Amino acid sequence: MYGILLLCGGLAGVTTVLFGFGGGFLVVPLMYILLMTVHGPGSAAGLAAMHIAVATSTALMIFATSLSTWRHHQRRTVQWNLVRPLMGYIAIGAVLGAAAAVSLNGDWVRWVFIGYLGLTIADAILLPGFLHQASGEVRPLGRSATAMIGTFIGTVAAFLGVGGSVMTVPLMRRRGASMTAATAMANPLSLPMAVSGTLTYMLLPASNTALDAWYVGYVDLRALLVLAVGSWLGIRLGSRWIGRIPDRIHARVYLLLLTLVLVVMVAMN
Repeated sequence: MYGILLLCGGLAGVTTVLFGFGGGFLVVPLMYILLMTVHGPGSAAGLAAMHIAVATSTALMIFATSLSTWRHHQRRTVQWNLVRPLMGYIAIGAVLGAAAAVSLNGDWVRWVFIGYLGLTIADAILLPGFLHQASGEVRPLGRSATAMIGTFIGTVAAFLGVGGSVMTVPLMRRRGASMTAATAMANPLSLPMAVSGTLTYMLLPASNTALDAWYVGYVDLRALLVLAVGSWLGIRLGSRWIGRIPDRIHARVYLLLLTLVLVVMVAMN
């Protein structure tokens, strides 16, 4: 189990630094499958499998997005003037999203995850502005739009445990950003969501005593440690490719990864 988590952490690190995913699109399905396989669907961990997967993925993002943000900052790919106004609103939305997630049955969270992935993929393929080469000049958001969009991003991202890239990358892409710039900005924008969401997942389910001592709320500390080590290795590897992937290929691989995760989540029973 831990060898698989280490490998998954490595892949999550690569996708975090190159696509801004924060690892959630890999960690959530894998954690769900492992918990159901190892503990069984009728166990305490099995009954809470989706909540544990989302919470642990959100906690991993604190580490992965911090390190990835630093790597992008060193390469000067983060446009901080566009990132800073959104961060506070994303943090507020993350508390709302995490609180909503732990109040719902895990199957509901899973199907919302699937539905949002499907809508995101369809939107990127069918509507203009994502797949073609961007100008590189990013148009800033207005104050009201920043508040509404930031809160929405934080709420949905924490609810699903996937980081904000599924929303921030298409958003920045349609406002003129290259894929390198869009994914670079997705990392620091995922950080406030990760911190607020993790604290909420740790504190809200305090009455759930059926899980063992290695859990803080719904966060699995053992899995988190192994995933963090793998993520560090993956980020070191993926950092070599920052800014080197052609824009059109970068956008298509992003959508391909989302599609693969969608297929995995739909195939789960």
